[in-house]
Amino acid sequence: MESGGASPFPSGPVSGASTPSDVNADGTKRTKICVYCGASAGNKPEHLEAARELGKLFAANNIGLVYGGGTVGVMGEIAKTLVNLSGPDAVHGIIPEALVRYERGTQTTNGGDLPIPDEKTWGRTTVVKDMHTRKQMMAREVLAGGPGSGFIALSGGYGTIEELFETATWNQLGIHNKGVCILNINGYYDGILQWIRKSVEEGFVHGGNARILVEAKTPEEAITALREYKVSESVMKLSWDQQ
Repeated sequence: MESGGASPFPSGPVSGASTPSDVNADGTKRTKICVYCGASAGNKPEHLEAARELGKLFAANNIGLVYGGGTVGVMGEIAKTLVNLSGPDAVHGIIPEALVRYERGTQTTNGGDLPIPDEKTWGRTTVVKDMHTRKQMMAREVLAGGPGSGFIALSGGYGTIEELFETATWNQLGIHNKGVCILNINGYYDGILQWIRKSVEEGFVHGGNARILVEAKTPEEAITALREYKVSESVMKLSWDQQ
């Protein structure tokens, strides 16, 4: 589904979209944060360290992780860190079938014809048919989460940037009202933030919408940014359920 098309969040349920950890012990909705990040580790240790620290903070704050389902790189680091501290129910990985053998390591169990990660190490995994279904399911789980739910981009490549900007576009179009945060490790996303400022200067992004993407420089700041996120007054007030 392309950005700006029909709503990516249909009113009917999506099979496999919910997890046993959706509700806290007191009956309140659990905070869910979708983390977009790379299946590579990068060339500097700070990227993996940020993933580990974010996973530790998720555990300390009883936050559920929704992510792309990989077991390698930055993806794998945050998933295994959180599972180790909070158990398998704290993590839900969603991955297209075509990417299973490319975004996963060797610690897998046999799930039919596909190598499914060990749930005790990586958390729950849902295999879907394509990229659009993956993004839809990740987003819907966040939208159903409790206060402070939203989206964080750790370091990554083309796929991470595409997911980040589509999520920001959905916010601009009024499709969702959750926070979207760039966790800018060692200036990794300085170029993206400069582009946003230039787009405002050149008149392609409304000044208020520059705040759709908020920057954090530490994992602690990222979680706080989502808790305190305010929707821009400049976003479009569209009624997507009626399209």
